[in-house]
Amino acid sequence: MKLAEALQERADLVNNIERLRARVRNNAQVQEGEEPAENPKALIKELNSCIERFEYLAARINKTNNETKIGDMTITEVIAKKDALILKASAYRDFVYEASSITGRARGTEIKIVATLKVTELQKEVDKLSKEIRLLDNSLQATNWSTELIED
Repeated sequence: MKLAEALQERADLVNNIERLRARVRNNAQVQEGEEPAENPKALIKELNSCIERFEYLAARINKTNNETKIGDMTITEVIAKKDALILKASAYRDFVYEASSITGRARGTEIKIVATLKVTELQKEVDKLSKEIRLLDNSLQATNWSTELIED
């Protein structure tokens, strides 16, 4: 199984586990003398099976991410770098947005609001970060589809 397939299956399991939790809750009580819409024991059995598979995949994915290199970094390190760049770019975008806002003045004697940094320079940095994020993501996706999941 490829790493990308394991990641997709894990995501599907998370969704399925949430649906099963809701179904278990919906069948936790019934009016005396009535039957639940679904068998809670069967639902719990299915829920446990999904959770066990999730645990297995999460451990294998983590092991694969820690042992597989993209250049001189592990997948785990690349993911951490990408996440940090996303946070940085988001913060910079927020600053650019605020600094670019035009504050209206009714008269020339009112207080003038000006940006504290050059917006164009910071926007260039945001663009550079966005490109780096995109390239890291491309490398991650390619690696995910070419790497076998470590299943030992």
